Amino acid sequence: MKHSEENIIHGIAAAPGLVIAPAYLFYKEKEEISSEKILDPEEAVQNLENALAQSKKELKKIFELAVDKLGERRAAIFEAQIMILDDPILIESIKNRIRNERKLAEFIVHDEIAKYQKIMGASNEPYMKERSQDIEDIKNRIIRNLKKKKWQSRITSDVAVVSHTISPSDTVLFSRVNVKGYVTDFGGLTSHAAIVARSLNIPAVVGLHGQTSRIHEGDILVVDGFHGDVVINPTELQLQHYKSRLEILSRYDADLLELKDKPSVTKDGKEIKLMANLDLTTEIDIIMQNGASGVGLLRTEQIFEEYEVFPDEEQQYEVYKSLAEKIYPENIIIRAFDIGGDKVLPVDLHEPNPFLGWRGIRLLLDNPYLFKRQIRAVLRASVHKNIMFMLPMIASVSEIRKSKEIIEECKRELDHEQMKYDKSIKIGIMIEIPSAAVMANIFAKEVDFVSIGTNDLIQYLLAVDRGNEIVSKYYQEFHPSVVKTLGFIIREAKMGGTFVSICGEMAADPYAVPLLVGLGLDSLSVSPSAIPLLKKIIRNISFKEAEKLANECLTYPTEEEVNSCLHSFFKEKLQDQLQNIF
Repeated sequence: MKHSEENIIHGIAAAPGLVIAPAYLFYKEKEEISSEKILDPEEAVQNLENALAQSKKELKKIFELAVDKLGERRAAIFEAQIMILDDPILIESIKNRIRNERKLAEFIVHDEIAKYQKIMGASNEPYMKERSQDIEDIKNRIIRNLKKKKWQSRITSDVAVVSHTISPSDTVLFSRVNVKGYVTDFGGLTSHAAIVARSLNIPAVVGLHGQTSRIHEGDILVVDGFHGDVVINPTELQLQHYKSRLEILSRYDADLLELKDKPSVTKDGKEIKLMANLDLTTEIDIIMQNGASGVGLLRTEQIFEEYEVFPDEEQQYEVYKSLAEKIYPENIIIRAFDIGGDKVLPVDLHEPNPFLGWRGIRLLLDNPYLFKRQIRAVLRASVHKNIMFMLPMIASVSEIRKSKEIIEECKRELDHEQMKYDKSIKIGIMIEIPSAAVMANIFAKEVDFVSIGTNDLIQYLLAVDRGNEIVSKYYQEFHPSVVKTLGFIIREAKMGGTFVSICGEMAADPYAVPLLVGLGLDSLSVSPSAIPLLKKIIRNISFKEAEKLANECLTYPTEEEVNSCLHSFFKEKLQDQLQNIF
């Protein structure tokens, strides 16, 4: 389906899946806030205490449900909200203002908490903006309880919820009535609601920026969480298209799983290692179920996102050890904390341009204690010799060498403490900025493997912020400069004697796979759900054909020509085998 069709709106594909369901417009009643004076401030303070107690009680119930639905780590979202209700500085400030200003408690609560929201909303970091919505949820809960109102919902089962924004608690509560999908104006990939939706396997499209106003109660919606499309009241032709895709996806779920134990090898014998990206510890079961050849990227900053402070060495060790044991004998590549830009942990980072700022390896080398805690945890967990360690955002040889010096220092410490670890642990780097691409051959001689991070590489090559919808059309994975740069990196890194992988979103694009294979990649690392389909594609092409395709694409001067060439190849070589799934 074309995005230009009038009844299709396009947002961010926040949680994969496809569903057809009636729309349920979810509005949170906005409480009117009055600043009128009160006669008895102590009575208002007592009312505040009661409202806080009731809010905590509600959140604890939601936490218990979330533990059952999501597991303890993801349910920690709600523990963090409860902690805010116990924040002595915030609560004391509200009480003092009630006593001094002698105004209604709901006005003081709204005004005081709004200060925090304003600070977070003004941040350049998407993560901080989205956390402001979690605080909005707490604020509204307290005010509702101050007014002694109950949350009412008429929601029925089997609907697609449409709203300006959805809090994590809404998402969990809706799961009790079998909500089929989520469509919201606000939000991004890192919003808690998106994370919860992915954990619950509910398709979600977010970041529609007011376009939900085109949707009416009861409209039939197609929510395509794979591509970020929402179709409003689909035509017969559109309905037929999506129903056909649903049938094919259902069939493919069974058919593709039959490939689980078969090798990912081209028709003429070229093996392409298919590995999985891992963001949630709970995904390890899906990774194994789908037949991945290990974990090609463990995003540690995502794994520990819900921690209030950086996890200590022991906490990290337990997580890495558990994952390595579950995936054994396959390998797991653990990436060092890639903090900054659009990836943050609870650290006070406020920069005017975070993508070009203090992030990745720069931050780690400036914080050796933090870096060493992670390295020691990784080394201790490597006793089964199936862990590899990867450095993010590398720009110079000196960064690689300094990192290796710190790793050797940690090894000496563990030797002194008589702790076991893999003394030959493989060290690799991410190539995701142009300077690293240009130096690929030299960098490759310093490490055991390289992994190309196309998400950042493309935005730096094309000077396009991939999170900025105004210029998103310029973010082109098949831009000739991107194709040529990928070919250069792969060729130069292989000449340097290393194994070359790719772990960006481009690797999961079915149309890109023949190109990447033809350029000479050794491995693709993708989301777990993409593995069976990509294995099917690889097993139905020959390396010789893919190499010819790649050489042809390298000659084209425009993105349109590259794109057209890839689609023509796909139609000619793969359409029959993939039963019109695309």
